[in-house]
Amino acid sequence: MPFTRTLPANWRRTDALIALALAVVGALMAYASLVSGIAITQDSDPRWLMLSAVVLAAPLAWYRRYPTAIAIIIPAIYIVTGYTVGIEMYVSQVALYLSFYAVSAWENDRRRAQIVRIFIVVAMALWLLVETIRGFSSPESGEVGVSAYFAFLFIQWVINLVFFGAAWIFGQRAWDSARKREELNAAHAQIRAQQEVIAQHAIEAERVRIARELHDTVAHHVTVMGVQAAAARRVLTTDTQRATEQLRAVENSSRYAVKELQTMVYALRDSSIEHAALPGISELDDLIEQVRAAGQDVRFEIVDDDHAASVVISPAAELTVYRVVQESLSNARKHAGPAATTWVALRYLPDALEVDISDDGWGQSAPRPESNGTGTGLVGMDERVRAMGGTFTAGPKSRGGWLVRVHLPVSTERGN
Repeated sequence: MPFTRTLPANWRRTDALIALALAVVGALMAYASLVSGIAITQDSDPRWLMLSAVVLAAPLAWYRRYPTAIAIIIPAIYIVTGYTVGIEMYVSQVALYLSFYAVSAWENDRRRAQIVRIFIVVAMALWLLVETIRGFSSPESGEVGVSAYFAFLFIQWVINLVFFGAAWIFGQRAWDSARKREELNAAHAQIRAQQEVIAQHAIEAERVRIARELHDTVAHHVTVMGVQAAAARRVLTTDTQRATEQLRAVENSSRYAVKELQTMVYALRDSSIEHAALPGISELDDLIEQVRAAGQDVRFEIVDDDHAASVVISPAAELTVYRVVQESLSNARKHAGPAATTWVALRYLPDALEVDISDDGWGQSAPRPESNGTGTGLVGMDERVRAMGGTFTAGPKSRGGWLVRVHLPVSTERGN
């Protein structure tokens, strides 16, 4: 889209004040020129020369609003008054400069600006050439001498060349500067809009993270407490001791849930809290014991423990392992059946960590939570693992049951 330079809000007052100031000063300079005897005039009455200075400055009240028209009107007035009334030679030059400068700086149709500038320069050059030729036959030129006359011509041509060249160059620079400033403002606005989009995405990502943490924490403990409460209800009248043990397990599960929720809320509230405060691999034993206390048969083993000392596992990776095991045990409890056995295997490799959670339950006949619509379930586990640069697979086993496998790359101390 082509650039269009817009006028400032106070352009009317500013331009009118400029025109008024030049008109007043021009009239005063015209009178002073007549009194000092250096005025170029066709009439001895000072009022006509003063009036011509006012007429020449008046169009500048619109020199930025209509730059092309003013750039043509003012030189025309300058030439006409020079042949009829006379020219005030000082302030009139400022009016000529501003009118020519405005075409370069304020005309939005750049092709028209180019044509008008060339036309004015050629017209003024032709007028100056005519005056130069006419001066050869003037008696006054003969009186001052040929050398003096050519020196005067040299001064006039150089002054006009510098005058119109400077107005052209500085006007064009003003236009280019305004265009670049507009481009910078547009880029700044685009950056601000992108920052708002990024901030909104960050907020949405944080909401998803909070929802995922809430799901992983609350769903597991509530499921365990539900199983324990159901077991206590069934034996409440026949085996009070066993019912008491189940209710005590419910109490312990609730304490674990509250403690983990508090840790998670503090971590979400303050980003400076150590990530190690969140559960990790070292808390897997406690998690397995909670699940076993709820009546679920779980076997836990660590394979190739010798590699554990040679790998560095980040707190985020430990939290990912913990949440995947927690979610998988909850799914096994809900879908594998009451008589199923679940195996949890933690395997340390030279450059990776693998976790297998499998069961021998109902397998493919049991519905598994592909997604619950909130990005938690299997989808949430997959997102967690992929965010850590790992791979996640889940599906039924060929001989029945369900398998969840996680492969997380880890760094080694020798690589640090």
